[in-house]
Amino acid sequence: MRFIFATGNQGKLREVNAILGELGIEVVSMKDAGYDVPIDETGTTFAENSLIKARTVCRASGEVTMADDSGLVIDALGGEPGIYSARYMGEDTSYHIKNNNLIERLEGVPDEKRTARFVCAIACVFPDGKELLSEETFEGRIGYEEKGANGFGYDPIFFVPEKGCYSAELAPEEKNAISHRGKALRAMREKIRTELEMESVI
Repeated sequence: MRFIFATGNQGKLREVNAILGELGIEVVSMKDAGYDVPIDETGTTFAENSLIKARTVCRASGEVTMADDSGLVIDALGGEPGIYSARYMGEDTSYHIKNNNLIERLEGVPDEKRTARFVCAIACVFPDGKELLSEETFEGRIGYEEKGANGFGYDPIFFVPEKGCYSAELAPEEKNAISHRGKALRAMREKIRTELEMESVI
């Protein structure tokens, strides 16, 4: 069984396959599946954007399609970069530059006010129109420098108090156990499992 995931991010795809693999589902990127369709992310929430992406690729491919919309929400910056996390300072800007910009913008902000969270909404759209949705968060704080070589994106500046280290310092399996995407994927895995079991009964 094959699902398409509307992403070109290989790091994200590895996380998806690590969690959904036990269902016997092969998850491939839209590029690897041969679909390159323009997606206009016009939603105002993570959930809306994940549904827009999954619906667009599902319509084009006729296959079960998953998509996520995730980002970093920083309380002291009024929720920025939020749903614009991937596009913050421009999509082609390196995360090293983005991360350092956010650290600079938080200069002088004390630890207790540097609270932030990663949010992940995952949508799964079936060709018959059925839609599943899950959303989870990963709480932490914005650090004062980049640390760690694991993870991607904003992981190097995201300090996880319960672990006493940065997200990018966590081993992949450790991060998957507590991260926004890990939790949202496990919730989605159970929704998909229920859906497949219902179909096998019918």
